[in-house]
Amino acid sequence: MSKVATRFAPSPTGALHIGGVRTALFNWLFSKNQKGTFHLRIEDTDKERSKDEHKIQIIKSLNWLGIKHDGEEYIQSTKINDHINIANELLKNGNAYKCYCSSEEIEEQKKRARQKKLPYIYNRKWRDVPETEAPKDIKPVIRFKSKIEGSTILKDLVQGDVEIDNNTIEDFIILRNDGTPTYNLSATVDDHQMNMTHIIRGDDHKINTFKQMQIYEAMSWELPKFAHIPLIHTIEGKKLSKRDNASTLDDYSKIGIMPDALRNYLLRLGWSFEDKEIFTLEESIEHFNLDGIGKSPSKLDMSRILSMNEYYIKNIDENELYKHFVEYCELYKERINPEKEVKIKLSLSFLKNKAKTLEDIYNNAKYIIFDEIKFKDDDLKLIDEKAKKIIKEFNDNLANIDNLNRENLEPIVNKLISNYETNFKGVGQPLRVALTGSKFGPGLYDIVISLGKEEVKKRLESKILI
Repeated sequence: MSKVATRFAPSPTGALHIGGVRTALFNWLFSKNQKGTFHLRIEDTDKERSKDEHKIQIIKSLNWLGIKHDGEEYIQSTKINDHINIANELLKNGNAYKCYCSSEEIEEQKKRARQKKLPYIYNRKWRDVPETEAPKDIKPVIRFKSKIEGSTILKDLVQGDVEIDNNTIEDFIILRNDGTPTYNLSATVDDHQMNMTHIIRGDDHKINTFKQMQIYEAMSWELPKFAHIPLIHTIEGKKLSKRDNASTLDDYSKIGIMPDALRNYLLRLGWSFEDKEIFTLEESIEHFNLDGIGKSPSKLDMSRILSMNEYYIKNIDENELYKHFVEYCELYKERINPEKEVKIKLSLSFLKNKAKTLEDIYNNAKYIIFDEIKFKDDDLKLIDEKAKKIIKEFNDNLANIDNLNRENLEPIVNKLISNYETNFKGVGQPLRVALTGSKFGPGLYDIVISLGKEEVKKRLESKILI
């Protein structure tokens, strides 16, 4: 077989589903591990739902994750004539036939199957009827003449040998009565013309694979190798759908999941290598193989994603973290004023401490990002007369400090605790509200040091001491 070639073939009809992302990742990693090529095929034959903006978003999303395809995108809609020609060739060589059943007939067949609680299989009414007996007033569909005897074995690279009785595969439609090709025909022709050596996709495609294998055989084409990946389920064990929360790549990007973290999580979702959990991009390529893919569905666990993201936030170089943070803010929040760069960078060491996402860092850093503090009524209730006295005394003592650091601030706070017969919360909470607008967030000392002496005095005096 020639040089390894894989593909990812999304339809540009919406945001990229997380299951599709993992499929793309596995295809990409396998091709790179084998020194092969990875291709992107845009299956845009559904003209009503396919949009250019969706195609652009798909490519952008994959690139964000580090998945870049080789060469130009393969646009399926530009190859329709090739698909039609193959359908006609199959018709000519006796591997397909014209079916004149009306939609009402087909629906009646389906109804009878439902009543008997049997899977619907077209009854092959027109399979062996001479063309001379065909009605003149009905536009036929073209059906592939599937095998009706024996069985077929799929040597799956993940699932092992999978056998199916041939009579369970219906004579599936390859050309509709309007002359347009169907998925199984188009995908097969495209895979052949793209010289795909390995088809790696979800195991919900297994029945399609058996259909496509018959087209390969009928055309005397070299059969690629197939690998069917178990599907991703919800934590409750149900098949993950686009209706579920956090089902698309955008869902994760919006809450501030970092690309390396999500890629690492998806890599480990149904694949393993020894007992290793964290993989660099280079390690992912080096170690990835199809043997490591399990046969059972994987459960999407948001807590594990957050845990993985937290690990990356804690361990990534802070300059790199700042870069990700700025990009995140520009996409989903607001552009960070370059004048704030130094303060935010210096504060990342504590801003990231309790952060599981970039959104957490953003929320923790609001008091730095914005000069104007917004106060909630409930939080302002903490600034009573006693609290104002504490704040004023803290502000007065601050004037006597040359260098802001924890060692200089602790004695001031401890003295306030003693003088006002309270605890750290009684001092720290009103000060935190005064400086950030919230009783939650970074530690008091970190807040004061990050803002600087002048900004602290300015905020305390303008908001509280008037």
